[in-house]
Amino acid sequence: MKFLNDKRTIKIFGKYLGKTLGIFVGLILLYLISAVGLSKITVNSDFLESTDNSIYIFVITNGVHADIVLPMTSDIINWADFVNPRDTKSNIDSYNYVAFGWGDREFFLETPTWADLKFSTAFKSLFFLSSSAMHITFYHDLIENNDCKKISISKDNYRMIIDYVKKSFKLDNNLPILIKGVSYAANDSFYEANGTYSLFFTSNTWTNSVLKYANLKACLWTPFDREILNKY
Repeated sequence: MKFLNDKRTIKIFGKYLGKTLGIFVGLILLYLISAVGLSKITVNSDFLESTDNSIYIFVITNGVHADIVLPMTSDIINWADFVNPRDTKSNIDSYNYVAFGWGDREFFLETPTWADLKFSTAFKSLFFLSSSAMHITFYHDLIENNDCKKISISKDNYRMIIDYVKKSFKLDNNLPILIKGVSYAANDSFYEANGTYSLFFTSNTWTNSVLKYANLKACLWTPFDREILNKY
């Protein structure tokens, strides 16, 4: 009888395990289908690039993450007063552009390459369990190509971008909070940020949201970098 009970238990366990795995796979497929479909829908499709007193911004990707790149100085803002280039290892302030990328704090700081990714980091970042950070990268020059799209915008568009980007930082006395001693190279730095990373709000979702907020062409929603650049 014990043998029969064990077989029955194993059969019941297998049945529920199969159902659980089926639901899990189904949710993954639903997420991917939704992501692809919503990425194809363009919001602010009537946006036209500015031709008068234009400000030039860029959207770039490293193949995984899309960042928004802004001029260091303009008659609207000098970004060096907010994110100081001298906070980088280069300790110079002659950069022409600054790139902003938002993401999971632990992933940014502890996973410089995919080989360093830990299960605990991935789990927390996907399920609303970790904090966020802003990754800032300074550039002297940018080259337009499939991974770097240039966009001409109005000053009103730019003011909205500035507003969204600034609100993404955690502030102390109206200034961003530098995460000291962490960088990928000589020209970048990290700061504390607002918001929580998840499956539904990724680093690419943040960049897409910046464009949406500023009334520029963007995806209805996307976790993908390439779909953002494909709008331009």
